[in-house]
Amino acid sequence: MPAATVPQFPDDVPTVPLLVIDYALVEAGNEAEIGRLWQAATQLGFWYLKNHGADEEVSAMFEMGDATMQLPLEEKMAYEQGNDGNSFGYKAAGANATDEYGSLDFVEFINVAKDDALAYPSVVHRQYPSTVRERMVSTVAPFVRKSIEVNNTLLSAFNDRLGLPAGTLLRLHALDESSGSETRCIKTPPSQTISQDKAAIGAHTDFGSLSFLHHKLLGGLQVLPPGTEAWKYVKPIPGHAICNVGDALSIFSGGILRSNLHRVVPPPKAQAAFERWSLVFFTRPGYSQLLEPLVNDSPLIAAAVGSALPGRFSTGATAKEWFTRRIKNQRIANRAGPETWRESRGTEHKVEAI
Repeated sequence: MPAATVPQFPDDVPTVPLLVIDYALVEAGNEAEIGRLWQAATQLGFWYLKNHGADEEVSAMFEMGDATMQLPLEEKMAYEQGNDGNSFGYKAAGANATDEYGSLDFVEFINVAKDDALAYPSVVHRQYPSTVRERMVSTVAPFVRKSIEVNNTLLSAFNDRLGLPAGTLLRLHALDESSGSETRCIKTPPSQTISQDKAAIGAHTDFGSLSFLHHKLLGGLQVLPPGTEAWKYVKPIPGHAICNVGDALSIFSGGILRSNLHRVVPPPKAQAAFERWSLVFFTRPGYSQLLEPLVNDSPLIAAAVGSALPGRFSTGATAKEWFTRRIKNQRIANRAGPETWRESRGTEHKVEAI
């Protein structure tokens, strides 16, 4: 359906006012803009990012995603993620739970590991459908590289504000270490017959450190602002990515950087009649990295941990263990009861926030 026929995001639904951060200014070291980025990351954990320079790569990735979703289901299922905690590959609609009651999701997506994209044609984790392989060099790898460049720039800005030794956060996300970093292209079917409160992707905090998200015109992403009980939409703005802090970065910082609850529901009002597409790159730490606050490297982090509840940010898990547990326990095939869903959650969880 032509994009021009998609109705505008309605102006009478509750939205969360995200700060707009200019990536070009952050990259140039502008202290005022880095201060605004810090404000966004410590207060809500979400922000818009403009002038990121990834528009061409994003457009090509949506084309790859569309071609992949048009493949016969049998072919896509040959590359399905499985139930062992692996996130890479195809995920069919209905494979994941969206709440502790076992409600099924209705989205399908294709995940491609950072490691596989950059090593191609060598295989680090797994093979992918033909539509991905054909575009790995021309489309997937350029988007992965651009996303890493953007997220690494943000990590460096946070590194300095946290008072960490130069390069600390980049070392934890080293390019040459295998990790759960991946790109995901998501297709959500028209949902005019689905309740506006029915989650396509249930309430969660992100697994990793930073998420770099792009939409095609339609809303659906909602954030639960701290201290409130009312979900609010994030309005999609053309040319603006939506970025957020994930669990790992929040843990490393002793909670200074906020990993906030969010979910995906049907687009609001007339937009619900349309197919929804989104694209995200998740930056996650190297598999061997222990998810613990960096108290020995930063007095600021040490002070934050000292004022928190004992053990609040102590996971005792490596990034791979943290990542695998959450992926595995989302799968409906692994469901034993409400506790399975709870084991898939992260640094924030409210039973009622579905």
